[in-house]
Amino acid sequence: MLGEVTRLQGFIVKQVLLEALTVAVVGAAIGFGANAISPRGLKLSRDYFALPPVQNASVSPHTNAPSTAPAIPVSPEQELLAKLSGEGLQTISGDEVFKLFSDPRTQEGRIIFVDARNDHEYQKGHIPGALQFDYFRSEDYVVAVVTACQTAEQIIVYCNGGKCTDSEYASLMLRDQGNVPGSKLFIYTGGITDWNAKHHPVEAGARNSGKIIDTAAK
Repeated sequence: MLGEVTRLQGFIVKQVLLEALTVAVVGAAIGFGANAISPRGLKLSRDYFALPPVQNASVSPHTNAPSTAPAIPVSPEQELLAKLSGEGLQTISGDEVFKLFSDPRTQEGRIIFVDARNDHEYQKGHIPGALQFDYFRSEDYVVAVVTACQTAEQIIVYCNGGKCTDSEYASLMLRDQGNVPGSKLFIYTGGITDWNAKHHPVEAGARNSGKIIDTAAK
């Protein structure tokens, strides 16, 4: 009788274990299936306990960032040259101006100088032989200046130099309203200030007055 009870108990245990194993297998299958279908399911091939890779300390995390190199400063002279160039106007240096002043063609009227300052400044001292063309009173000078420009090969326009814009506006007026070819016009950016600093002679009073001031003696 005792043996029968023992066998019965063993059978019941086996049945319970078999049912438990079946439930576990079916549950696992359903779970894996649901995980595969769900967009939030876990990736079974991924190692969720792996440490993130250590970034190489020698490589900057901003390698692909846009360059923020400081802009190269531009001098006032460079700004002026860029502005005049943008307006289609040519410039000329002080050394080149003096060479042209000493050129025989200047005496022949094939190279002319145009002083774009007002009457007071012109009378005080100008490049010898320079024509005056105060564009604020252009009607007083335009006929004589444009006539001389028509036969000239090169025209040097100047004012005080530096921030003075009189030579720029005078050149634009001669080109755009006086029909003087822009290829003939050259702005002496240093102006009379640079001319005096290099101790070149200046003429006081009216044009061809003969009152030459030797700036080198000052």
